[in-house]
Amino acid sequence: MNSELIHQNDIINIIIYTFTAFLLMALVLILFFYFSRKKIVQQEVEKKNLEIAHQKELLHSIIITQEEERKRIAQDLHDDISSKLNIVSINSHLLKTPGLTFDESSEISTNIFNLTKKALDNSRRIAHDLLPPVLEKFGLHAGIEELCVEYNSNKLINASFTSFTELDKINSDKQLNVFRILQELMNNSLKHGKAKNITIIFESNSNLITCKYNDDGIGFDMNDVKNQKGLGMKNIESRISFLNGELKIISSEKKGMQVIFSF
Repeated sequence: MNSELIHQNDIINIIIYTFTAFLLMALVLILFFYFSRKKIVQQEVEKKNLEIAHQKELLHSIIITQEEERKRIAQDLHDDISSKLNIVSINSHLLKTPGLTFDESSEISTNIFNLTKKALDNSRRIAHDLLPPVLEKFGLHAGIEELCVEYNSNKLINASFTSFTELDKINSDKQLNVFRILQELMNNSLKHGKAKNITIIFESNSNLITCKYNDDGIGFDMNDVKNQKGLGMKNIESRISFLNGELKIISSEKKGMQVIFSF
């Protein structure tokens, strides 16, 4: 009888220990999944916060770029057009001066004509900077070709362009953003990179278009954050973001720069 009682107690103890062990294991698993899930959620929140911060930075750079562009246009209008039109207005009043000789009237009229022509030329230049006519009328391919011709005309740099895809099928907003990206890159290559040669190649794979931009300039240290986060690069990043594209920059000192972007 005692042995049966002892045996029953052993069974009960085994059941209790087993149940306790399973309970502890379940508790450990619950805690493990809880903290794992908490960590995953925290990582997702941090990732979202980084994305939001990046978007805010891009938006900020767009606003700064727009403000700089407005200031530049306002300055151009003031310096190149407004000042000339003021002189035209003064000369126009001079024509009303009594007793002017024919030669004096002729000289004033010539000045008015020349100043008006310069103001008109400058207004066309400003309009061209805002939206190049070739890009608007003939598309991105012709716009990039003209951009290369403009850079090649100064004899300081040789820019070549090749496309293995039909760029003009891209919608007009994307065409303008791609054009502005290349403008910014070429300006950086000439002004900061001291490059002598630039190559631009467009390729396509399925629905993805890739641009490979190379120069043989002085390059820069990729670890130097200032080089990567200048206003020009921020402007490029914001335009890549608009294209829903991806950007890759490869450079090192004295070895030029390669920029690859896909959209």
